[in-house]
Amino acid sequence: MSELAPGILRIPTRGDGENCFLVADEDGLTLVDVGWKSAPTAIRQAIESTGRTLADVRRIVITHAHPDHVRGLAEVAARSDAEVLIHELEASWLAAGRVPRSGRSGAFGRAVDRLPLLHWQPVAATRTVVDGARIGALRVIHTPGHSPGHIVLLHEPSKALLVGDAVFNRGGLSSGQDALAADPVVRDASYAFMPRDVTAVGFAHGAPLVGDAVTSLNAWLDR
Repeated sequence: MSELAPGILRIPTRGDGENCFLVADEDGLTLVDVGWKSAPTAIRQAIESTGRTLADVRRIVITHAHPDHVRGLAEVAARSDAEVLIHELEASWLAAGRVPRSGRSGAFGRAVDRLPLLHWQPVAATRTVVDGARIGALRVIHTPGHSPGHIVLLHEPSKALLVGDAVFNRGGLSSGQDALAADPVVRDASYAFMPRDVTAVGFAHGAPLVGDAVTSLNAWLDR
């Protein structure tokens, strides 16, 4: 676990390359994404190391309903009694427990989604969000393409950006595999919506960027 920015902790959930984020708000904690089915243990241990418990998590915000972000959701939601928030376009995915056939642009992605390992325990969202919504200190920015309801989150007090799967940072910055995206063309167009004036970037997959390193993301987005 490490500090991404004041008020935000990065919690690795599977090795050091898959992450969720814990945001401290005035009324408690906001968890951004969960991870695979094994992730709740890492999340619980990380929270307890700060002197708090899962009961202090008030909200769980899901950047998008893909299995590597939500397979551990049902357990964390039940143990914390937290609200579950997701973009309105993907609440039905969350409740169905799998990505629908229309959720991937390529045959490989659709084949992968048929595997039971990539299904999850259905969860009903407590409420849905749209572009521009505020969730505590976070502002929602709708960035469709990787999935229809994909969102990134700007932490307004610190200007740190949590990008979900809009961008990956595994061996360099990338947009991920087109076959696993709902619409690669829309995804690429959505980069125009992402703010450039940020102090840190947290990726669901890969090491964060902080300080001057943030300029590498801006250059990549503007390519």
